[in-house]
Amino acid sequence: MCEKKVLKVGIIGCGGIANNKHLPGLKSCENILLVAFCDIVIDRAQKAKEEYGTEDAKVYTDYRELLEDKSIDVVHVLTPNISHAEISIAAMEADKHVMCEKPMAKTSKEARAMVEAQKKTGKLLTIGYQNRFRADSTYLKSVCEHNELGDVYFAKAHAIRRCAVPTWGVFLDEEAQGGGPLIDIGTHSLDLTLWFLNKYDVKYVVGNTYHKLGKKPSPHNTFGEWNAEDFNVEDSAFGFITMKDGTTIVLESSWALHTLQTGEAIVTLCGTEGGADMQEGLRLNGAKYGKFYTTTPSLGEGGVDFYDGKSVKPNELEAQLWMENVRNNTQPLVTPAQALVVTEILEAIYTSAKTGKPVFFE
Repeated sequence: MCEKKVLKVGIIGCGGIANNKHLPGLKSCENILLVAFCDIVIDRAQKAKEEYGTEDAKVYTDYRELLEDKSIDVVHVLTPNISHAEISIAAMEADKHVMCEKPMAKTSKEARAMVEAQKKTGKLLTIGYQNRFRADSTYLKSVCEHNELGDVYFAKAHAIRRCAVPTWGVFLDEEAQGGGPLIDIGTHSLDLTLWFLNKYDVKYVVGNTYHKLGKKPSPHNTFGEWNAEDFNVEDSAFGFITMKDGTTIVLESSWALHTLQTGEAIVTLCGTEGGADMQEGLRLNGAKYGKFYTTTPSLGEGGVDFYDGKSVKPNELEAQLWMENVRNNTQPLVTPAQALVVTEILEAIYTSAKTGKPVFFE
């Protein structure tokens, strides 16, 4: 049996998403070496190197210097949204395969430039939508692929928090991120929905955004009190998406909303033969033999975020399969074309909210 090629990986951006998701995921992979770490705060890069890197791993504050290392095979771009496109394109042009954290880019123009760079360079590019790798997600994807729900013509993409506004980093900075909960957590729910449906042809989008609860500090916020003056993104956003085949998708996203119906990266699907939702674990419903039914598939232990069961965690499975894509030069589960449509829809919701008009897709 041939021994797997050892892949050398560089990390650009050593903040929360790197330490909480990507680095632990990569640690679970075999035959990889974390050989370079870059962050504008040198201490963050140094800390990541000490915990995850090889003994001789390099530390940088300028990503361009990291990309000059010809021995690096793969780069993970884990920076604020504003620099996703710039760094990802530069990395592909430097002959590196790229995993870019979600969303693909701050704007659809930047995302399209990333797609073009991938085509031009021939390097692999994927986006960090790790919720596709959950056990409930992969099961529901199989249900959809086997057409068990029939023609799914209505769906909801849920990303609602009662009061959990991220108060660190640049999450509240519109210039750096491009928006608030819609582009932060709504993007995960929308990606899952489109993936389940395997529908990416959009007809038009209508959206509304709100900056209501963010105007005043909240002592009840899960992540600590925010500064209202620095909170310049929406705290809630809602979209109505009509696909070219007539399918309706409702997208709801909020960091702070007075509701008990909360949940992130979960989806509801309604079809001609049955339905599914992820509100209380994965549930399938329909009618057979003259009776309605509801079933809850047994998915085994683990396989969901923040659960220490026996199954592989989504971030670990994401990293492992991504590294196999690189070794075998195979298409990743999350393709650039799919991620581009997610970004286009998010942007259309923001545009519709600003103009008060629907945004039609060509």
